[in-house]
Amino acid sequence: MEDIARTVRIAARALGRAKLVHAYGHCSARLNNESFLVCPSVPMEHVQVGQTCPQVLVMGPLPDGVLGEVRLHQQIYARRPDAGGVVRFMGPHMMTLAALAKVPQIRHGFGTYFTPRVGFWDDIQLVRDDERAKGVIDAMGDSAGVIMRGNGAVVTGATLPEAVGLAWYLEDMCKVELAALSANLCDASIVTASQAEARATRQGGIFERMWNYLTYGDPELPSLDCKPELRTE
Repeated sequence: MEDIARTVRIAARALGRAKLVHAYGHCSARLNNESFLVCPSVPMEHVQVGQTCPQVLVMGPLPDGVLGEVRLHQQIYARRPDAGGVVRFMGPHMMTLAALAKVPQIRHGFGTYFTPRVGFWDDIQLVRDDERAKGVIDAMGDSAGVIMRGNGAVVTGATLPEAVGLAWYLEDMCKVELAALSANLCDASIVTASQAEARATRQGGIFERMWNYLTYGDPELPSLDCKPELRTE
């Protein structure tokens, strides 16, 4: 369990350094079918070395002190047995599109990991009850991510390191979409479904390299080898 907690802490700090979160945001990693570990309820870049990561049941009430929107994590783990990690984040480009109630199109390689589309939840209210959490994940559908109107996004991956990479990818996808909007080029061609399927590979260390990039120099990585394996246990 401590290895997974360490991964959660490293992921939290990496997301903070990348400016994908600030005072708000959280990430988690699955322990088993019944529970997961979530980062401490502090600004993610402030998570301390060795700090306790609360254990949360997939089905059941949230423990005292755990943020209310961790219900989103519960819904994902309950519905997706292949989900190993979840990130709730608020990157600046994605927040701009979310405020405009717009979803990015699949226009480049990073976007293909969200085929067939990024989900969209059209409600600006905070997700602090089970019904809203269910609604958000319903809107997510089969996608790896969902944007919430004016309220950030949630992504999930087979592992937490993969989910961290997907958060970075979704933020970049939104950056490209905003550039297309500003250039009045939103009618430009987008990636087809067949092209996206072929492009969205997980081979060749794709997510490992992004994890190494985002976590380099973290205090809980070995000082002479900042290249952890892409796994949570």
